[in-house]
Amino acid sequence: MKAIRYLAATLLLALLLAALWPGALTRTPYDRQFRELPNAPVSRQFPLGTDELGRDRLSRLLYGTRVSLLAAPAAALLSTILAALVGGLAGFLGGWFDRAAVALIDLMLSLPWLFLLIIVRAMLPLNVPALVSVLLTFGLIGLLGWPSAARIVRAGCRTLRCSDLVLQARACGLPRGRVLLKHVLPNVRPILTAQFRASIPIYILAEANLGLLGLGVADPLPSWGNLLRPLESGLAPDWAAWAPLILMLVVVSCLYLTQSSKVVVQ
Repeated sequence: MKAIRYLAATLLLALLLAALWPGALTRTPYDRQFRELPNAPVSRQFPLGTDELGRDRLSRLLYGTRVSLLAAPAAALLSTILAALVGGLAGFLGGWFDRAAVALIDLMLSLPWLFLLIIVRAMLPLNVPALVSVLLTFGLIGLLGWPSAARIVRAGCRTLRCSDLVLQARACGLPRGRVLLKHVLPNVRPILTAQFRASIPIYILAEANLGLLGLGVADPLPSWGNLLRPLESGLAPDWAAWAPLILMLVVVSCLYLTQSSKVVVQ
């Protein structure tokens, strides 16, 4: 099992390096259109052919991989920070704040997370610049993905609130904020780390679902979501159009394989 995790981590690192420096594999810009070669087959010039607008599929796949592999961890970090703040404060402070936080967490968990994400995204402007659409899509995913992690963090902080470590720190005159940051949250760091790592593949798939519906990253900037749209509409002319789906499945599988058995599943 350890060898499989090392192999998955090596493959992820290679894909990340290829996505960060796509110029090493192709020098064609992702938005350049070869209007005389729409839906071109696989060739030396276009290893994955071109799409219906004559854009190089390999170039778009590499840049789309960069968007997903960088933005999904950023969204996971945002949701982890929110979970630490809300769950940590709720479990540590107790009282009315704890009751209000629990009510909010239960309300958000009672709603289908993906449907809630689609509804909220559909209510926001769709005609936005490509870079703004990246920030909007993954920022929204991060803002809506914290409740399940917050509930686990709250339970851990609630247990630590009456521990000898916290009671001694309070007896020494440390303010509540410092006790929370220096003594409580570090003890729930394994929970936060596991939630962060488990969220990345979930958020990659969430963006892909939004992209299939036309609510994700906007053209011409590629992402795995909008690269999969030709498959949904039946416009994929050959096997090379399935490359984004295959690559996404490989990355998500590798992310799960590299996680330890102690990962907390959302």
